[in-house]
Amino acid sequence: MKIISDWFRRVLTDPQAVILAVLLLTGSAVVLLMGKMLTPVIAGIIIAYLLEGLVAPLERLRVPRFLAVVLVFCLFSAFVVFTLVGVLPLLSRQLTQLAQQFPNMILNGQEFLLDLPARYPAIISEEQAVQIVTRARAELVNISQVFLSWSVASVVGIITLLVYVILVPLLVFFFLKDKHRILWWFRSFLPHDYSLAKMVWRDVDLQLSNYVRGKFFEIVIIWSASFATFTVMQLQFAMLLGLMVGLSVIIPYIGAAVVTLPVALVGLFQWGWSADFMWLMIAYAIIQALDGNVLVPLLFSEVVDLHPIAIIVAVLVFGGLWGFWGIFFAIPLATVVQAILKAWPRRGLSHPSVPPISMTG
Repeated sequence: MKIISDWFRRVLTDPQAVILAVLLLTGSAVVLLMGKMLTPVIAGIIIAYLLEGLVAPLERLRVPRFLAVVLVFCLFSAFVVFTLVGVLPLLSRQLTQLAQQFPNMILNGQEFLLDLPARYPAIISEEQAVQIVTRARAELVNISQVFLSWSVASVVGIITLLVYVILVPLLVFFFLKDKHRILWWFRSFLPHDYSLAKMVWRDVDLQLSNYVRGKFFEIVIIWSASFATFTVMQLQFAMLLGLMVGLSVIIPYIGAAVVTLPVALVGLFQWGWSADFMWLMIAYAIIQALDGNVLVPLLFSEVVDLHPIAIIVAVLVFGGLWGFWGIFFAIPLATVVQAILKAWPRRGLSHPSVPPISMTG
């Protein structure tokens, strides 16, 4: 208890640490308690933060802020319209085709599994194959029920999406236009000296902006390369699978492993165990190798230097707390935690023969 009381006494006597702790607790409470209600506002803040990376360079070129905001917002609106009009209909058609072909894929999969005992009797027995097929059918029933419930709620989802399409861009515009007024309003509630919180924010802002910019380019490049490769090889659902491969880079290590399964299954059901299937997997492996060994070092050479263990723990923890969005923002949130740990006041204790522990690699 004395160790804990000494720690509390040391921290609570440091006003900078108290200010930082209050800001962190307040922000976390707002997200946890009102995150669902404030989803459009949070989305608008995130998008405005990303677009500020385009507005700031225009300001440095002596373009008036209002004009820079209008130009960037027009580009953002064009991108949203292109996504809604050009990309989403194609994805929707491919999803519909996948749903139509899904029963045939299941039948082919069952025949393949039931044929395994005849091909490899030493590895799998007929009884084991039947058990696998039975379990697969039960899981498919559960999946179909989930899809049915999703389709029933899809009307509400479409209405919500329409509201977001109108509301979020409006919020983004005003967040960009009135950035300095909004920040001044928030600063008016803070003490005059909040240097520790400011130092943490500067570190987070630098790392986060670089990470998000690099990750956006990585997603676009991998998506485009995968889509082009799958199209040339005449793989079904090329756009859908390409998008999945592109988005998989958001979750390092885990994403690539998970998205391999649908790519392999679609190729297997389309071509079977053939040369085309092997070429598909070789091409997919080359894309993943180039991403990990060329693209990532090029885009993130000095950005978010997190240890792989820290990344995996962040994905598990934040994914468990906030589901998909926790996984989506796991690395940025881990960056925030790392910046706080680096800036948090502490005594300089270290073993003479053991280097200090760090979240970085």
